[in-house]
Amino acid sequence: MTSAEKAKSEPLIDLQRLVVSIRRRRRMWLATALLGLIAGGLVAMLLPSPPTAVAQILVIHPDDSPTDSGTLMRTDVAVLQTTKTAGEALKKLNSTQAPEEFLKDYEGLGLTNNVLQLTVKGKTKDEALARAQAISDAFIAEYIGRNQAAAAAQQKALLDQRNQAQNELTPIEASIVTEEAKGRNANPAQLERLYSRRAELTSKISDYDGRAQEAGIGTPKVAAGTQIVDAPRILPHSLLKTLATDAGIGFALGLLAGLGLAAVTSVVKDRPVLRREISQHLGASVIAQLPKPPRFLRRSRAATRRQRVAATLVRAARQEGGSVSLLDLGACRITAALAVDMARELAEKGPVSLVDDLPKADLRELAGEGPIQVLDRGDVPMAARERRIGVGSVEPGTAWTDLEFLGTETILVVRAGHANTEWLHTVARQLADRRIPIIGVVVVDPDPRDHTDGTLWDGLHTALRGRAGAVPERTAPPVKPVEMFPREKKNGRRHPTPYQRADDNADQPTKRFKPVSPDNAEAL
Repeated sequence: MTSAEKAKSEPLIDLQRLVVSIRRRRRMWLATALLGLIAGGLVAMLLPSPPTAVAQILVIHPDDSPTDSGTLMRTDVAVLQTTKTAGEALKKLNSTQAPEEFLKDYEGLGLTNNVLQLTVKGKTKDEALARAQAISDAFIAEYIGRNQAAAAAQQKALLDQRNQAQNELTPIEASIVTEEAKGRNANPAQLERLYSRRAELTSKISDYDGRAQEAGIGTPKVAAGTQIVDAPRILPHSLLKTLATDAGIGFALGLLAGLGLAAVTSVVKDRPVLRREISQHLGASVIAQLPKPPRFLRRSRAATRRQRVAATLVRAARQEGGSVSLLDLGACRITAALAVDMARELAEKGPVSLVDDLPKADLRELAGEGPIQVLDRGDVPMAARERRIGVGSVEPGTAWTDLEFLGTETILVVRAGHANTEWLHTVARQLADRRIPIIGVVVVDPDPRDHTDGTLWDGLHTALRGRAGAVPERTAPPVKPVEMFPREKKNGRRHPTPYQRADDNADQPTKRFKPVSPDNAEAL
Protein backbone atom coordinates (compact mmCIF):
# COMPACT_ATOMS: atom_id res chain seq x y z
CA MET A 1 0.00 0.00 0.00
CA THR A 2 1.42 3.36 -0.98
CA SER A 3 1.49 6.44 1.20
CA ALA A 4 -1.23 8.06 -0.91
CA GLU A 5 -3.50 5.04 -0.42
CA LYS A 6 -2.80 5.09 3.33
CA ALA A 7 -3.70 8.77 3.51
CA LYS A 8 -6.94 8.11 1.66
CA SER A 9 -7.89 5.18 3.87
CA GLU A 10 -7.25 7.02 7.15
CA PRO A 11 -10.47 8.42 8.67
CA LEU A 12 -10.86 12.01 9.70
CA ILE A 13 -11.15 11.02 13.38
CA ASP A 14 -9.76 7.70 14.56
CA LEU A 15 -12.32 6.40 17.05
CA GLN A 16 -9.88 3.94 18.61
CA ARG A 17 -7.36 6.68 19.20
CA LEU A 18 -10.09 8.97 20.53
CA VAL A 19 -11.29 6.35 23.02
CA VAL A 20 -7.74 5.61 24.16
CA SER A 21 -6.97 9.32 24.55
CA ILE A 22 -10.11 9.88 26.62
CA ARG A 23 -9.29 6.87 28.79
CA ARG A 24 -5.75 8.16 29.35
CA ARG A 25 -7.16 11.49 30.45
CA ARG A 26 -9.41 9.87 33.03
CA ARG A 27 -7.84 11.95 35.78
CA MET A 28 -9.14 15.09 34.14
CA TRP A 29 -12.73 13.99 33.59
CA LEU A 30 -12.89 12.21 36.93
CA ALA A 31 -11.66 15.41 38.56
CA THR A 32 -14.33 17.46 36.78
CA ALA A 33 -16.98 14.92 37.80
CA LEU A 34 -15.80 15.14 41.42
CA LEU A 35 -15.86 18.93 41.27
CA GLY A 36 -19.40 18.79 39.90
CA LEU A 37 -20.40 16.45 42.73
CA ILE A 38 -18.93 18.77 45.35
CA ALA A 39 -20.44 21.85 43.70
CA GLY A 40 -23.89 20.24 43.64
CA GLY A 41 -23.63 19.35 47.31
CA LEU A 42 -22.50 22.86 48.22
CA VAL A 43 -25.37 24.38 46.26
CA ALA A 44 -27.84 22.16 48.10
CA MET A 45 -26.39 23.16 51.48
CA LEU A 46 -25.62 26.84 50.94
CA LEU A 47 -28.53 27.66 48.63
CA PRO A 48 -31.47 25.59 49.87
CA SER A 49 -34.70 25.63 47.93
CA PRO A 50 -37.27 28.14 49.25
CA PRO A 51 -40.39 26.92 51.09
CA THR A 52 -43.08 25.73 48.69
CA ALA A 53 -46.83 25.71 49.30
CA VAL A 54 -49.32 23.58 47.35
CA ALA A 55 -53.09 24.03 46.95
CA GLN A 56 -55.70 22.24 44.83
CA ILE A 57 -58.74 23.96 43.29
CA LEU A 58 -61.87 22.25 41.96
CA VAL A 59 -63.02 24.03 38.80
CA ILE A 60 -66.57 23.41 37.46
CA HIS A 61 -66.94 24.12 33.76
CA PRO A 62 -70.47 24.94 32.51
CA ASP A 63 -69.63 23.51 29.09
CA ASP A 64 -67.84 20.43 30.41
CA SER A 65 -68.32 17.14 28.57
CA PRO A 66 -66.89 13.64 28.91
CA THR A 67 -65.19 13.96 25.53
CA ASP A 68 -63.17 17.00 26.56
CA SER A 69 -59.42 16.43 25.99
CA GLY A 70 -58.28 18.90 28.64
CA THR A 71 -58.65 22.06 26.59
CA LEU A 72 -60.76 23.79 29.26
CA MET A 73 -58.24 23.00 32.00
CA ARG A 74 -55.33 24.22 29.88
CA THR A 75 -57.26 27.44 29.39
CA ASP A 76 -57.69 27.79 33.16
CA VAL A 77 -53.95 27.22 33.70
CA ALA A 78 -53.16 29.88 31.11
CA VAL A 79 -55.56 32.33 32.79
CA LEU A 80 -54.00 31.56 36.18
CA GLN A 81 -50.57 32.59 34.90
CA THR A 82 -51.61 36.04 33.71
CA THR A 83 -50.70 39.42 35.11
CA LYS A 84 -54.38 40.12 35.88
CA THR A 85 -54.64 37.20 38.30
CA ALA A 86 -51.19 37.97 39.71
CA GLY A 87 -52.16 41.63 40.22
CA GLU A 88 -55.37 40.72 42.06
CA ALA A 89 -53.41 38.36 44.32
CA LEU A 90 -50.82 41.07 45.05
CA LYS A 91 -53.64 43.45 46.01
CA LYS A 92 -54.91 40.91 48.53
CA LEU A 93 -51.36 40.58 49.89
CA ASN A 94 -50.81 44.36 49.95
CA SER A 95 -47.55 43.82 48.09
CA THR A 96 -45.77 46.25 45.79
CA GLN A 97 -44.06 43.54 43.79
CA ALA A 98 -44.47 43.71 40.03
CA PRO A 99 -46.92 41.15 38.62
CA GLU A 100 -44.35 40.08 36.03
CA GLU A 101 -41.89 39.17 38.78
CA PHE A 102 -44.60 37.53 40.87
CA LEU A 103 -45.49 35.20 37.98
CA LYS A 104 -42.06 33.55 38.34
CA ASP A 105 -42.89 32.41 41.89
CA TYR A 106 -45.91 30.21 41.13
CA GLU A 107 -47.20 27.84 38.50
CA GLY A 108 -50.32 25.81 37.81
CA LEU A 109 -50.78 22.23 36.71
CA GLY A 110 -53.95 20.48 35.57
CA LEU A 111 -54.20 17.16 37.39
CA THR A 112 -57.56 16.22 35.84
CA ASN A 113 -60.19 17.97 33.73
CA ASN A 114 -61.56 19.66 36.87
CA VAL A 115 -58.71 19.74 39.43
CA LEU A 116 -56.04 22.44 39.26
CA GLN A 117 -52.87 22.24 41.40
CA LEU A 118 -51.17 25.47 42.42
CA THR A 119 -47.51 25.55 43.51
CA VAL A 120 -46.19 28.75 45.12
CA LYS A 121 -42.73 29.64 46.45
CA GLY A 122 -42.01 32.11 49.22
CA LYS A 123 -39.19 33.36 51.38
CA THR A 124 -40.80 31.86 54.48
CA LYS A 125 -43.44 29.23 55.10
CA ASP A 126 -46.04 31.78 56.18
CA GLU A 127 -45.42 33.86 53.09
CA ALA A 128 -45.76 30.82 50.82
CA LEU A 129 -49.07 29.86 52.47
CA ALA A 130 -50.42 33.40 52.23
CA ARG A 131 -49.45 33.64 48.58
CA ALA A 132 -51.12 30.33 47.76
CA GLN A 133 -54.35 31.42 49.48
CA ALA A 134 -54.36 34.82 47.77
CA ILE A 135 -53.74 33.37 44.32
CA SER A 136 -56.45 30.74 44.82
CA ASP A 137 -59.00 33.35 45.93
CA ALA A 138 -58.08 35.65 43.06
CA PHE A 139 -58.43 32.86 40.52
CA ILE A 140 -61.79 31.67 41.91
CA ALA A 141 -63.16 35.23 42.01
CA GLU A 142 -61.98 35.89 38.47
CA TYR A 143 -63.40 32.59 37.22
CA ILE A 144 -66.83 33.09 38.85
CA GLY A 145 -66.97 36.72 37.74
CA ARG A 146 -66.10 35.72 34.19
CA ASN A 147 -68.92 33.16 34.12
CA GLN A 148 -71.42 35.61 35.64
CA ALA A 149 -70.47 38.26 33.13
CA ALA A 150 -71.07 35.77 30.35
CA ALA A 151 -74.49 34.91 31.83
CA ALA A 152 -75.43 38.61 32.10
CA ALA A 153 -74.44 39.20 28.52
CA GLN A 154 -76.56 36.26 27.45
CA GLN A 155 -79.56 37.57 29.46
CA LYS A 156 -79.27 40.97 27.85
CA ALA A 157 -79.19 39.43 24.38
CA LEU A 158 -82.32 37.35 25.14
CA LEU A 159 -84.21 40.37 26.51
CA ASP A 160 -83.32 42.34 23.41
CA GLN A 161 -84.72 39.59 21.22
CA ARG A 162 -87.89 39.44 23.39
CA ASN A 163 -88.43 43.20 23.06
CA GLN A 164 -87.97 42.96 19.33
CA ALA A 165 -90.60 40.23 19.12
CA GLN A 166 -92.94 42.30 21.37
CA ASN A 167 -92.59 45.30 19.09
CA GLU A 168 -93.42 43.11 16.12
CA LEU A 169 -96.50 41.70 17.92
CA THR A 170 -98.12 45.08 18.65
CA PRO A 171 -99.07 45.99 15.02
CA ILE A 172 -100.31 42.47 14.42
CA GLU A 173 -102.70 42.79 17.39
CA ALA A 174 -103.94 46.07 15.97
CA SER A 175 -104.50 44.50 12.55
CA ILE A 176 -106.52 41.68 14.12
CA VAL A 177 -108.76 44.14 16.00
CA THR A 178 -109.37 46.14 12.83
CA GLU A 179 -110.21 43.07 10.79
CA GLU A 180 -112.62 41.69 13.45
CA ALA A 181 -114.46 45.05 13.56
CA LYS A 182 -115.63 44.56 9.95
CA GLY A 183 -117.95 41.80 11.04
CA ARG A 184 -119.29 39.78 8.10
CA ASN A 185 -117.07 41.70 5.68
CA ALA A 186 -113.87 40.44 7.36
CA ASN A 187 -111.42 38.43 5.26
CA PRO A 188 -111.16 34.94 6.80
CA ALA A 189 -107.83 34.16 5.13
CA GLN A 190 -106.30 37.38 6.38
CA LEU A 191 -107.53 36.70 9.90
CA GLU A 192 -106.14 33.18 9.81
CA ARG A 193 -102.71 34.49 8.77
CA LEU A 194 -102.73 37.14 11.50
CA TYR A 195 -103.79 34.63 14.17
CA SER A 196 -100.96 32.29 13.14
CA ARG A 197 -98.37 35.04 13.25
CA ARG A 198 -99.62 36.24 16.66
CA ALA A 199 -99.36 32.75 18.09
CA GLU A 200 -95.80 32.37 16.76
CA LEU A 201 -94.63 35.66 18.24
CA THR A 202 -96.33 34.95 21.54
CA SER A 203 -94.47 31.63 21.76
CA LYS A 204 -91.15 33.32 21.01
CA ILE A 205 -91.74 35.99 23.61
CA SER A 206 -92.55 33.38 26.22
CA ASP A 207 -89.42 31.39 25.31
CA TYR A 208 -87.17 34.45 25.45
CA ASP A 209 -88.67 35.39 28.81
CA GLY A 210 -87.91 32.00 30.31
CA ARG A 211 -84.38 31.85 28.95
CA ALA A 212 -83.69 35.40 30.13
CA GLN A 213 -84.82 34.52 33.63
CA GLU A 214 -82.52 31.48 33.67
CA ALA A 215 -79.61 33.55 32.42
CA GLY A 216 -80.34 36.18 35.03
CA ILE A 217 -80.06 33.61 37.76
CA GLY A 218 -76.56 32.83 36.44
CA THR A 219 -74.70 29.55 36.91
CA PRO A 220 -75.15 28.70 40.59
CA LYS A 221 -73.57 25.30 40.07
CA VAL A 222 -70.36 26.91 38.82
CA ALA A 223 -70.29 29.48 41.61
CA ALA A 224 -70.98 26.92 44.31
CA GLY A 225 -68.75 24.16 42.96
CA THR A 226 -65.58 26.11 42.14
CA GLN A 227 -63.67 26.14 45.41
CA ILE A 228 -60.45 25.16 47.17
CA VAL A 229 -60.63 21.46 47.89
CA ASP A 230 -57.12 21.13 49.34
CA ALA A 231 -56.09 24.04 51.54
CA PRO A 232 -52.59 25.45 51.05
CA ARG A 233 -49.93 23.40 52.79
CA ILE A 234 -46.15 23.34 52.86
CA LEU A 235 -44.43 20.59 50.91
CA PRO A 236 -42.15 18.45 53.09
CA HIS A 237 -38.50 19.25 52.39
CA SER A 238 -35.80 16.58 52.78
CA LEU A 239 -32.28 17.99 52.92
CA LEU A 240 -30.74 14.58 52.27
CA LYS A 241 -32.86 14.01 49.17
CA THR A 242 -32.11 17.49 47.86
CA LEU A 243 -28.42 17.01 48.57
CA ALA A 244 -28.37 13.69 46.69
CA THR A 245 -30.30 15.14 43.75
CA ASP A 246 -28.14 18.23 43.37
CA ALA A 247 -24.95 16.24 43.84
CA GLY A 248 -26.04 13.73 41.19
CA ILE A 249 -26.87 16.50 38.74
CA GLY A 250 -23.52 18.17 39.41
CA PHE A 251 -21.69 14.87 38.97
CA ALA A 252 -23.39 14.20 35.63
CA LEU A 253 -22.72 17.70 34.33
CA GLY A 254 -19.09 17.59 35.46
CA LEU A 255 -18.58 14.17 33.90
CA LEU A 256 -20.05 15.28 30.57
CA ALA A 257 -17.97 18.46 30.60
CA GLY A 258 -14.80 16.50 31.39
CA LEU A 259 -15.43 13.92 28.68
CA GLY A 260 -16.13 16.63 26.12
CA LEU A 261 -13.01 18.55 27.12
CA ALA A 262 -10.90 15.38 26.95
CA ALA A 263 -12.25 14.54 23.49
CA VAL A 264 -11.63 18.04 22.14
CA THR A 265 -8.16 18.16 23.70
CA SER A 266 -7.17 14.80 22.21
CA VAL A 267 -8.22 15.93 18.73
CA VAL A 268 -6.64 19.38 18.95
CA LYS A 269 -3.31 18.41 20.52
CA ASP A 270 -2.85 15.42 18.15
CA ARG A 271 -0.60 13.37 20.43
CA PRO A 272 -0.22 9.76 19.26
CA VAL A 273 -0.90 7.17 21.96
CA LEU A 274 -1.14 3.95 19.95
CA ARG A 275 1.91 1.86 19.12
CA ARG A 276 0.90 1.84 15.47
CA GLU A 277 0.91 5.63 15.26
CA ILE A 278 4.17 6.07 17.18
CA SER A 279 6.00 3.61 14.92
CA GLN A 280 4.58 5.21 11.76
CA HIS A 281 5.52 8.76 12.72
CA LEU A 282 9.01 7.85 13.96
CA GLY A 283 9.71 5.41 11.12
CA ALA A 284 10.88 2.70 13.53
CA SER A 285 9.35 -0.38 15.06
CA VAL A 286 8.32 -0.74 18.68
CA ILE A 287 10.58 -3.41 20.13
CA ALA A 288 9.57 -3.17 23.80
CA GLN A 289 7.21 -1.42 26.16
CA LEU A 290 7.15 -0.61 29.84
CA PRO A 291 4.07 0.16 31.94
CA LYS A 292 3.75 3.28 33.98
CA PRO A 293 6.15 3.10 36.93
CA PRO A 294 4.36 2.61 40.27
CA ARG A 295 4.65 5.33 42.86
CA PHE A 296 4.49 3.36 46.05
CA LEU A 297 4.08 -0.42 45.71
CA ARG A 298 5.37 -3.15 43.38
CA ARG A 299 8.66 -1.43 42.64
CA SER A 300 10.47 -4.75 42.55
CA ARG A 301 8.17 -6.02 39.82
CA ALA A 302 8.76 -2.83 37.82
CA ALA A 303 12.54 -3.27 38.19
CA THR A 304 12.26 -6.86 36.95
CA ARG A 305 10.33 -5.76 33.88
CA ARG A 306 12.83 -3.00 33.19
CA GLN A 307 15.76 -5.43 33.43
CA ARG A 308 14.01 -7.78 31.02
CA VAL A 309 13.54 -4.94 28.54
CA ALA A 310 17.19 -3.93 29.00
CA ALA A 311 18.26 -7.45 28.06
CA THR A 312 16.10 -7.20 24.92
CA LEU A 313 17.74 -3.91 24.00
CA VAL A 314 21.21 -5.39 24.48
CA ARG A 315 20.35 -8.21 22.08
CA ALA A 316 18.93 -5.72 19.59
CA ALA A 317 22.14 -3.66 19.61
CA ARG A 318 25.16 -4.79 17.62
CA GLN A 319 27.31 -7.44 19.23
CA GLU A 320 30.70 -6.03 18.26
CA GLY A 321 32.21 -3.05 20.02
CA GLY A 322 30.59 0.28 19.35
CA SER A 323 28.39 2.96 20.78
CA VAL A 324 24.65 3.13 21.08
CA SER A 325 22.50 5.88 22.55
CA LEU A 326 19.24 5.97 24.46
CA LEU A 327 17.30 9.12 23.68
CA ASP A 328 14.51 10.17 26.00
CA LEU A 329 11.17 11.69 25.03
CA GLY A 330 9.01 12.15 28.11
CA ALA A 331 10.44 9.43 30.40
CA CYS A 332 13.85 10.58 31.66
CA ARG A 333 13.93 8.42 34.81
CA ILE A 334 13.06 5.24 32.95
CA THR A 335 15.59 6.09 30.24
CA ALA A 336 18.35 6.52 32.81
CA ALA A 337 17.40 3.29 34.60
CA LEU A 338 17.33 1.39 31.29
CA ALA A 339 20.77 2.70 30.39
CA VAL A 340 22.18 1.53 33.72
CA ASP A 341 20.55 -1.90 33.33
CA MET A 342 21.97 -2.23 29.80
CA ALA A 343 25.41 -1.24 31.05
CA ARG A 344 25.25 -3.90 33.75
CA GLU A 345 24.28 -6.51 31.14
CA LEU A 346 27.17 -5.51 28.89
CA ALA A 347 29.65 -5.24 31.79
CA GLU A 348 29.65 -9.03 32.04
CA LYS A 349 31.16 -9.30 28.55
CA GLY A 350 33.64 -6.45 28.56
CA PRO A 351 34.33 -2.85 29.51
CA VAL A 352 31.38 -0.50 29.26
CA SER A 353 30.83 3.17 30.01
CA LEU A 354 27.92 5.58 30.15
CA VAL A 355 27.90 9.06 28.62
CA ASP A 356 25.65 11.31 30.68
CA ASP A 357 23.93 13.99 28.60
CA LEU A 358 20.45 13.61 30.09
CA PRO A 359 19.20 16.48 32.24
CA LYS A 360 17.22 15.85 35.42
CA ALA A 361 18.69 12.35 35.83
CA ASP A 362 21.71 11.50 37.99
CA LEU A 363 23.34 8.55 36.22
CA ARG A 364 26.25 8.45 38.65
CA GLU A 365 23.92 7.85 41.56
CA LEU A 366 22.00 5.16 39.66
CA ALA A 367 25.16 3.39 38.46
CA GLY A 368 26.79 3.43 41.86
CA GLU A 369 30.31 2.20 42.40
CA GLY A 370 31.32 -0.63 40.11
CA PRO A 371 32.78 -1.46 36.75
CA ILE A 372 30.49 1.00 34.99
CA GLN A 373 32.10 4.35 34.27
CA VAL A 374 29.93 7.44 33.91
CA LEU A 375 31.53 10.02 31.64
CA ASP A 376 30.62 13.39 30.34
CA ARG A 377 30.26 13.89 26.62
CA GLY A 378 33.66 13.97 24.90
CA ASP A 379 35.78 13.29 28.01
CA VAL A 380 37.68 10.10 27.14
CA PRO A 381 38.06 8.51 23.70
CA MET A 382 36.51 5.07 23.36
CA ALA A 383 38.81 2.05 23.58
CA ALA A 384 38.94 -0.72 21.01
CA ARG A 385 36.73 -3.30 22.73
CA GLU A 386 34.77 -0.85 24.86
CA ARG A 387 30.99 -0.57 24.63
CA ARG A 388 29.65 2.88 25.22
CA ILE A 389 26.04 3.86 25.91
CA GLY A 390 25.08 7.48 25.49
CA VAL A 391 22.06 8.83 27.31
CA GLY A 392 20.43 11.97 25.95
CA SER A 393 17.15 13.64 25.19
CA VAL A 394 15.18 14.66 22.12
CA GLU A 395 12.85 17.00 23.94
CA PRO A 396 12.22 20.47 22.45
CA GLY A 397 15.42 22.50 22.74
CA THR A 398 17.73 19.57 22.01
CA ALA A 399 21.10 20.31 20.41
CA TRP A 400 20.76 17.98 17.43
CA THR A 401 24.42 18.21 16.44
CA ASP A 402 25.47 16.75 19.81
CA LEU A 403 23.55 13.51 19.28
CA GLU A 404 26.29 12.20 16.98
CA PHE A 405 28.71 12.03 19.94
CA LEU A 406 26.34 9.88 22.00
CA GLY A 407 26.24 6.88 19.66
CA THR A 408 26.23 5.72 16.08
CA GLU A 409 22.88 4.02 16.64
CA THR A 410 20.03 4.99 18.90
CA ILE A 411 17.05 3.60 20.76
CA LEU A 412 14.18 5.99 21.44
CA VAL A 413 12.36 5.81 24.78
CA VAL A 414 9.01 7.52 24.18
CA ARG A 415 6.16 8.08 26.59
CA ALA A 416 2.82 7.47 24.89
CA GLY A 417 0.83 10.65 24.42
CA HIS A 418 3.72 12.94 25.42
CA ALA A 419 4.71 14.49 22.09
CA ASN A 420 2.53 15.51 19.19
CA THR A 421 2.77 14.23 15.65
CA GLU A 422 4.77 17.19 14.39
CA TRP A 423 7.50 16.71 16.98
CA LEU A 424 7.77 12.98 16.26
CA HIS A 425 8.33 13.80 12.60
CA THR A 426 10.93 16.38 13.63
CA VAL A 427 12.84 13.81 15.69
CA ALA A 428 12.80 11.26 12.87
CA ARG A 429 13.94 13.84 10.32
CA GLN A 430 16.76 15.18 12.48
CA LEU A 431 18.11 11.70 13.21
CA ALA A 432 17.92 10.80 9.53
CA ASP A 433 19.78 13.97 8.54
CA ARG A 434 22.62 13.01 10.91
CA ARG A 435 22.60 9.41 9.66
CA ILE A 436 21.83 7.98 13.08
CA PRO A 437 19.82 4.79 12.52
CA ILE A 438 16.98 4.03 14.93
CA ILE A 439 17.24 0.46 16.22
CA GLY A 440 13.77 0.59 17.72
CA VAL A 441 11.37 2.36 20.04
CA VAL A 442 10.55 1.59 23.67
CA VAL A 443 7.06 2.80 24.54
CA VAL A 444 6.52 3.86 28.14
CA ASP A 445 3.08 3.92 29.75
CA PRO A 446 1.13 2.41 26.84
CA ASP A 447 -2.58 1.89 27.01
CA PRO A 448 -3.35 -1.56 28.48
CA ARG A 449 -5.99 -2.15 25.80
CA ASP A 450 -3.79 -1.11 22.91
CA HIS A 451 -3.48 -4.16 20.67
CA THR A 452 -2.24 -2.36 17.57
CA ASP A 453 0.86 -3.59 15.73
CA GLY A 454 3.88 -1.36 16.29
CA THR A 455 6.06 -3.16 13.75
CA LEU A 456 6.89 -1.67 10.37
CA TRP A 457 7.08 -4.37 7.72
CA ASP A 458 7.54 -2.24 4.63
CA GLY A 459 11.03 -1.11 3.67
CA LEU A 460 13.45 -3.80 4.95
CA HIS A 461 13.50 -7.56 5.43
CA THR A 462 13.78 -7.11 9.19
CA ALA A 463 11.46 -5.48 11.68
CA LEU A 464 14.26 -3.25 13.02
CA ARG A 465 14.06 -0.15 10.91
CA GLY A 466 17.08 2.10 10.53
CA ARG A 467 19.59 -0.71 9.98
CA ALA A 468 19.88 0.24 6.34
CA GLY A 469 23.52 1.06 6.91
CA ALA A 470 24.18 -2.57 7.78
CA VAL A 471 22.61 -3.81 4.55
CA PRO A 472 25.06 -3.58 1.61
CA GLU A 473 23.84 -1.32 -1.08
CA ARG A 474 23.56 -2.72 -4.55
CA THR A 475 25.85 -1.04 -7.03
CA ALA A 476 24.25 -0.18 -10.30
CA PRO A 477 25.90 -1.66 -13.41
CA PRO A 478 27.99 0.77 -15.43
CA VAL A 479 26.05 2.54 -18.11
CA LYS A 480 27.43 1.98 -21.58
CA PRO A 481 27.75 5.12 -23.65
CA VAL A 482 25.32 5.39 -26.52
CA GLU A 483 27.00 5.52 -29.93
CA MET A 484 25.32 7.79 -32.37
CA PHE A 485 26.87 6.07 -35.40
CA PRO A 486 28.07 2.56 -34.47
CA ARG A 487 30.73 1.07 -36.69
CA GLU A 488 30.13 -2.18 -38.50
CA LYS A 489 32.12 -5.22 -37.46
CA LYS A 490 34.62 -6.45 -39.99
CA ASN A 491 34.34 -10.12 -39.03
CA GLY A 492 30.94 -11.74 -39.17
CA ARG A 493 27.63 -10.49 -40.37
CA ARG A 494 25.95 -7.53 -38.76
CA HIS A 495 22.64 -9.35 -38.58
CA PRO A 496 23.36 -13.12 -38.48
CA THR A 497 20.64 -15.67 -39.03
CA PRO A 498 19.11 -17.42 -36.05
CA TYR A 499 21.18 -20.51 -36.84
CA GLN A 500 24.46 -18.58 -36.74
CA ARG A 501 24.04 -16.34 -33.63
CA ALA A 502 24.27 -18.88 -30.85
CA ASP A 503 26.10 -16.48 -28.52
CA ASP A 504 23.72 -13.59 -29.10
CA ASN A 505 20.66 -15.78 -28.66
CA ALA A 506 21.83 -18.01 -25.84
CA ASP A 507 18.57 -17.68 -23.88
CA GLN A 508 16.45 -18.99 -26.71
CA PRO A 509 15.35 -22.66 -26.70
CA THR A 510 17.66 -25.11 -28.48
CA LYS A 511 14.84 -26.75 -30.42
CA ARG A 512 13.97 -24.94 -33.61
CA PHE A 513 10.72 -25.18 -35.46
CA LYS A 514 10.54 -25.94 -39.15
CA PRO A 515 9.72 -22.86 -41.23
CA VAL A 516 6.27 -22.65 -42.76
CA SER A 517 6.25 -23.44 -46.51
CA PRO A 518 3.47 -23.58 -49.09
CA ASP A 519 3.54 -27.38 -48.87
CA ASN A 520 2.69 -27.63 -45.18
CA ALA A 521 0.58 -24.48 -44.87
CA GLU A 522 -2.64 -26.44 -45.41
CA ALA A 523 -1.70 -28.92 -42.68
CA LEU A 524 -1.23 -26.07 -40.25
